[in-house]
Amino acid sequence: MTGVRVLEVAQFTFVPAAGAVLADWGADVIKVEHAETGDAQRGLVQVLGLDVSGGSSSFYPIMEGPNRGKRSMGLALDKPEGRELLLELARQSDVFLTNFLPAAREKLGIEVEDIRAVNPDIIYVRGSGFGNRGEERTKGGYDSTAFWARAGSAAGVTPPESEQLLGMPAGAYGDSLGGMTIAGGISAALYARQVTGESSVIDVSLLSVGAWATQFSANLALMNGGPLPAVETPKHGAPSNPLIGPYRTSDDRWLWLAMLQPGRYWPEFCRVAERPELIDDERFDSAEKLMQNAGEAAALVAEIFATKDFDTWVKLLDGVGQWAAVQNAWEVGNDPGLRTNGYVATVKDAEGVDRELILNPVQFDETPPEITRAPQFAEHTDEVVLGLGKTEDELIGLKIAGAIT
Repeated sequence: MTGVRVLEVAQFTFVPAAGAVLADWGADVIKVEHAETGDAQRGLVQVLGLDVSGGSSSFYPIMEGPNRGKRSMGLALDKPEGRELLLELARQSDVFLTNFLPAAREKLGIEVEDIRAVNPDIIYVRGSGFGNRGEERTKGGYDSTAFWARAGSAAGVTPPESEQLLGMPAGAYGDSLGGMTIAGGISAALYARQVTGESSVIDVSLLSVGAWATQFSANLALMNGGPLPAVETPKHGAPSNPLIGPYRTSDDRWLWLAMLQPGRYWPEFCRVAERPELIDDERFDSAEKLMQNAGEAAALVAEIFATKDFDTWVKLLDGVGQWAAVQNAWEVGNDPGLRTNGYVATVKDAEGVDRELILNPVQFDETPPEITRAPQFAEHTDEVVLGLGKTEDELIGLKIAGAIT
């Protein structure tokens, strides 16, 4: 994306995350923030019950993830001088990226026709909660509502007997997936413009991203002509396979098995588990019998896992079918697979302290991108304005007018 300029008028994570991915790939991303308050996400201090503030440090993970590698300018779009600066930037940009609602876009003069009036070739991108058509086009949405609740994930992960719905496993969960989706759409639009000369208007909603994530279930329900029947989840294993699902070790850790061919893997598992007599047990000595008696087999598997600790099982299961350790956030950040393949990057914060961030999942030519920290609020205003050819006196005049921070 070197040579591509992205003009981002957006806040929170969903759409800014797309800008971060493009910045990872080399694009010059200019983040336009409210001239006084900046991106509203800078004011968040708690998410999902966790303290997300940077404390005494300038390194603020909730901002770093979706904003690394960008340049920030504080711009008052409600001032004529500020809007003119935005349009000057739009003239020099390849992509205009926003998640402002229709009323705000119209009020600020940043609708498609406004931006295309100064740059007909620009790719215009709208991220929304529920899409750009229909009665809900003016309605805002977060990933907890549009992506997680509305699009089926919350119902999909919550057991039928549960007294409460399960929430997202991480902050900005749907937002991050949505940002990656938008970045892919922008890439396709840039390619199409190069080949055909035609620019695109791109729409991605949190609802559509959530539905795409749950498409297996939604597609099945559509084929069946109604809601899917409730499936009773066994305590251990799957209804017809004891070697699928989570099992607890003696030290209260978990392993998740996904050995989809029980007849193939059952003998091997029994051998490494030091229970070879179960291979020829008349209840389990064929794939058909194992599937018919999966409940009994799964109960035995649970008992077997409870006899040894996590580290022992990791060694015993090495090379046996498909399985994975169930990891917490700290373990994910230190996962050897991520680190060996370069998906954890080191950046220096504003104080020069080394910090680490998870990279986006796309890697080109086996080379991890080199990234920089997220900008401080309005950190690059002067640089961006002077880059437009303005003089120092004009820069001061814009500040006096309240057009820039």
